[in-house]
Amino acid sequence: MNPSPVNPAESLGVVLVTIDTEANAHSLARQLVEAGLAACVSLSPIQSVYRWQGELHTDPEWQLVIKTSLTRLEELTQVITEHHPYDVPEIIALPIAAGFTEYLAWIGDQTQKSGREGE
Repeated sequence: MNPSPVNPAESLGVVLVTIDTEANAHSLARQLVEAGLAACVSLSPIQSVYRWQGELHTDPEWQLVIKTSLTRLEELTQVITEHHPYDVPEIIALPIAAGFTEYLAWIGDQTQKSGREGE
């Protein structure tokens, strides 16, 4: 791999998504990586406390931490909403301000619309 120059403040980010089950978390993560919309998705079991439709809930969920190019956020959001069981899924994008240069270059390479490694 030849890392390309990356300005993380302009293009790379982490997108947070919660989902109901481990199976759905793995399925969504695979779809995003296979489509080149995510370089990597980390999955963790969590407990969420929230108010929905006037009622307080405490539920087990799975947190997806999606490493991606924010230039693909619209496409990423479309895939998530199409394959997510919630009416209003959590989709929160945070820019990456800095990081290990080679890792950031890898994220950029993996989430380009074409020319991803292995294609």
